[in-house]
Amino acid sequence: MLCLQEGENQWPIWLKPLLNQHFFAQCKFHGHLPRTECKMYCLDCTNDSFCSLCLSEHENHRTIQIRISSYHNVTKVDEIQKYLDISSIQTYVINSSKVLFLNERPQSKPGKGFTNACMVCYRGLAENCFRFCSIGCKVAGTSGVFQKRVKHTTNDSDNSNNSSGVENNSSGAENGNSNLQSLSPPTPQFPPRSLRKRLRKGIPHRAPFS
Repeated sequence: MLCLQEGENQWPIWLKPLLNQHFFAQCKFHGHLPRTECKMYCLDCTNDSFCSLCLSEHENHRTIQIRISSYHNVTKVDEIQKYLDISSIQTYVINSSKVLFLNERPQSKPGKGFTNACMVCYRGLAENCFRFCSIGCKVAGTSGVFQKRVKHTTNDSDNSNNSSGVENNSSGAENGNSNLQSLSPPTPQFPPRSLRKRLRKGIPHRAPFS
């Protein structure tokens, strides 16, 4: 859940509820009808999401529709850009429409072939002119209390379990390096290979004449 603290006044008051909102549940008023998922949101009321049949109650209000892509919530650029500064956020084309992801999408490994990455979650970005992969990442990255995460690489195994994203300082680094040698088994020393003498065959004894 996104929590805005310092610098919260630079964002509209409806943004935090939007990013924390749950979508695509059945409408509690029209759930008995088909295709009544709660995918609409009113920027003026900032209440719960609602279905398209509830739009009549929000006449002349600023409303946007949330869609889903790869199990994550998105909104169309032409809808959200009228109310929010979306500069420096990566846009994507889905079904011939430009969209933005609402929140960060976890990525276990950095994408291959990307030269630019989100400054918050390090997800690969297709173009160098962007700095964030989602609206939530821009909010976090431009917040006064934001602390940039440590970018993990294959050599950062010591910090891989650090869920806070802050790099741990190992006070015993020098001792750890010195112990590596003592923990390694010594190279075994084998004696020089001794040559085995071939034993002569004994002199054959003939059977006595009868």
